[in-house]
Order: sequence, then C-alpha cells, then structure tokens
Amino acid sequence: MTGSRQVSVDRQGDHRFLVEVVDRGVRTRYTVEVPEGLAGQLGWADEEESDLVRESFLFLLAREPASSILSSFSLDVIGHYFPEYPSEIRGGNRP
Repeated sequence: MTGSRQVSVDRQGDHRFLVEVVDRGVRTRYTVEVPEGLAGQLGWADEEESDLVRESFLFLLAREPASSILSSFSLDVIGHYFPEYPSEIRGGNRP
C-alpha cells in the first residue's frame, strides 16, 4: 500500500511546510506548522523538522485516508486525535 503513496515536504518558512501526498494518482496538499520546541519535545532536532513532518504524515496515513486529513494544521494537534502519536513519533523510535 505504501508503494503507491508518495509524501513530499517542502519548507515554506520558519516552522512552516507544504506537504503533498500522491496516493493512487490523487494529489492532496497541506500546510503544516511545527510549533517552536515541538521537535525537541518529540526527540527530533530542529534541523529535522521536515523529517518529523514527513513521518507524522506517514503516521496519519496509516490511520486515515489523505482526504480526511485537515488541509492546514499544527503538528501538536495530532495528539488530540491520536493519543499514541507522541510516543510513536519519538525520534528514538524511528529506524
């Protein structure tokens, strides 16, 4: 399933990213904010914010279709919908 899905992340400014998901030929775009300090709280370095955004999208896409993801949001809201997000996305848990 992940073979047919592409997630690209482009920095648009400080802590702001444009994310594009292509899944089975359907393209969706999102604007995502990473609150200052959140990357560190989750065990990611600030320089890795774009990687954190990408991994967060993979986390979301494993749980819901791209069409269900808000078009604009801050990464800190993911934990409100999915309480397991902070522990599963921790920097030390990635390969």
